[in-house]
Amino acid sequence: MGSFLLAWREARRAKGRFGLLTGAVTVLVFLVVFQQAVLDGLVTEFVGAIRNQSADVLVYGEDARLNLQGSVVPPVAPEQVAAVEGVARAEPLGVAAVTVEAGGELEDATLFGHVLDGPGAPVEIEEGRRPERDGEAVASASAADDGFGVGDVVVVQPGGERIEIVGTARETSFSVTPTLFASYATYEAVLLSVNPDAPAVVPSAGAVEVEDGADPSAVAERITAEVEGVEAATRDRAADEAPGVQSVSQSLSIVLLLTYVVVTIVTGFFFLILTVQKQPTLTLLRAVGAPARSLVAALGMQVLLVVGGGFVLGAALAALVLRVASVGIEAGVAPAALVTTAAAVLLLAALACLGAARRITRLDPAWATLPGATPR
Repeated sequence: MGSFLLAWREARRAKGRFGLLTGAVTVLVFLVVFQQAVLDGLVTEFVGAIRNQSADVLVYGEDARLNLQGSVVPPVAPEQVAAVEGVARAEPLGVAAVTVEAGGELEDATLFGHVLDGPGAPVEIEEGRRPERDGEAVASASAADDGFGVGDVVVVQPGGERIEIVGTARETSFSVTPTLFASYATYEAVLLSVNPDAPAVVPSAGAVEVEDGADPSAVAERITAEVEGVEAATRDRAADEAPGVQSVSQSLSIVLLLTYVVVTIVTGFFFLILTVQKQPTLTLLRAVGAPARSLVAALGMQVLLVVGGGFVLGAALAALVLRVASVGIEAGVAPAALVTTAAAVLLLAALACLGAARRITRLDPAWATLPGATPR
């Protein structure tokens, strides 16, 4: 309790310095949380449709390298996959880039075609309902204001196929485009309307539901080994290793790392300089009997007050900006990411202040009678 009172009274006496540091930490935390939200949102815009669909395993053509839009599997592949041990159900899945007229404008979109009561559908519906017949679709919620909201009708160009939006689902975009989930028959009709000379429409992939208790990774390995011409991947692996995801993650992760480094340097230098400036006072406290651990504890309390306050303000500011400003993607502050960021910032700040703590522990009470003495 004495350490807390000492830390609090000192912070009150030096409100300007501690206020400036809290403001600096607030800005840095804002940047960390905002960049993390943008990174997560960008990755979701690329592969949210994969990560948040119901198939446990996706089956690609063996040459596709986990690229859904570049994948083609033989029409008989779902039947062969269904015979593999651990597979409860296997259905065709179609994925195609299309141009649609939505809200009076031409838009690039991605169309997913799946068996309506089978794997490959969005996991959760945010608004409306799931398609119940051909010609209906669930759209990614991030595009609802662009003509893909419940009740809107989009028209495929060319071809003229009309698709009614009956529901929306969060975090289901693909390749940073509005995404539609419709019946496989709708998918076939759209592709044939765009290219009427096509002899047939073949699946892009297979959507697999594994049996209860089966390991999706093991099932995916068996499918790859037993079915010729395909490569199977779990839902998470398919999302993580999709083209473009790793490069985007690595680029923004470097920026995040640099921001964490700045947090560490700013906090460490501030408290080290503060400790040097108040060395005579600390030495006098040691001379009158204050234990070194109490002074170090007071330093820790100040670090917690400054970094904790800065984190709360920075995170709140980032959440507010993401809510009211349009960043072009579906981005928000995830609680799990917030907890991880808070732990990382506090840990780095504590490590940064080890130099100041070491300086306090090396103070000799006798130096109170020797002006100018400093710890080595």
